Amino acid sequence: MTERDGDGALAGAIEAIGPLDAPAMAEATRRLDQLTKPPGSLGRLEELVVTLAGITGRPDASVARRSIVVMAADHGVARQGVSAYPSAVTPQMVANFVAGGAAINALAAKVGASLTVVDVGVASTIPRVRREPDRGGRLVRRRIRDGTADITEGAAMLRSEARTAIAIGIELVDGIARREGLDILGIGEMGIANTTAASAVVATFSGLPAARVTGRGTGVEDRVLAHKVSVVERALAVNRPDPSDPVGVLAAVGGLEIAALVGLVIGAAARQIPVVLDGFITGAAALAAVALQPAIAPRLIASHRSPEPGHAVVLERLGLRPYLDLEMRLGEGTGAALLIGLLDAACGIRNEMATFAGAGVSGPTGG
Repeated sequence: MTERDGDGALAGAIEAIGPLDAPAMAEATRRLDQLTKPPGSLGRLEELVVTLAGITGRPDASVARRSIVVMAADHGVARQGVSAYPSAVTPQMVANFVAGGAAINALAAKVGASLTVVDVGVASTIPRVRREPDRGGRLVRRRIRDGTADITEGAAMLRSEARTAIAIGIELVDGIARREGLDILGIGEMGIANTTAASAVVATFSGLPAARVTGRGTGVEDRVLAHKVSVVERALAVNRPDPSDPVGVLAAVGGLEIAALVGLVIGAAARQIPVVLDGFITGAAALAAVALQPAIAPRLIASHRSPEPGHAVVLERLGLRPYLDLEMRLGEGTGAALLIGLLDAACGIRNEMATFAGAGVSGPTGG
């Protein structure tokens, strides 16, 4: 795909995104209020039903065809010692996703979601493994370059590379929708040091200092956390990313997988497919996507709240309330997989509960 092709795909997808479907939401609410329960008594499960209706334009929206996509890439800033793990873990974990041995494999299998793992910028060879038929992920090779550059020394990537990564995400959504059908998309990531890049992205879009949005990532100790904050500060000082130029922000201090996640979000929103965010890194990508098209924000579903301090900032800026708070900080799309289970429950309530009239139960009197 050429840069011009990528520009066209991005512009077309952004233009296709509009507001939520208010009549569909009203119809979904009306259906819920006919069920044998006090109105609103199932709380945020009912909210999920109405949200699905607004995003898809269908009061009876299905979540049967579900897919989770994990974008993978390496980061040159890992050389600054900001992670508890070496960069070699990125290709090793991609192989683990393919083999079926990671947490996301177990959770995706439990909720019946297909798993696709995309190499958009892994810096070294991915080990060859045997794919587990029932749980293994499908590996898509779309490597743009062997990881980003060190953002403390200059831009992470070229602007054209950021645009290509976004276009890959849009193209991937289109491919899954055509090949398998797609009712719900969960997104995740893998990339050693990507919380450092995400912190720089979130600091840029929020205007908050690095210390406010930078956390422990893989679980680094206090000394390394202080160093990590200084690394983010240096990256921002060197690159001076402009929040009014979202693609420029991604090129300056982002990651290839973060830019590709932006494409997934935009591509799904353009097709009226609900997007389930995972944690901090997918949230940083969502901020960039919303900066490109504000109408995307209400089309996102926040699965959980990560302990990363920047994630609370992301959720507040996006205007989203997460449905789970399990102190998870793994990434990989694990929170998104759990939320797909909740969506199943919400749709089950809508589809399987009896109405007052159908069950012969007296409805509310209005008192």
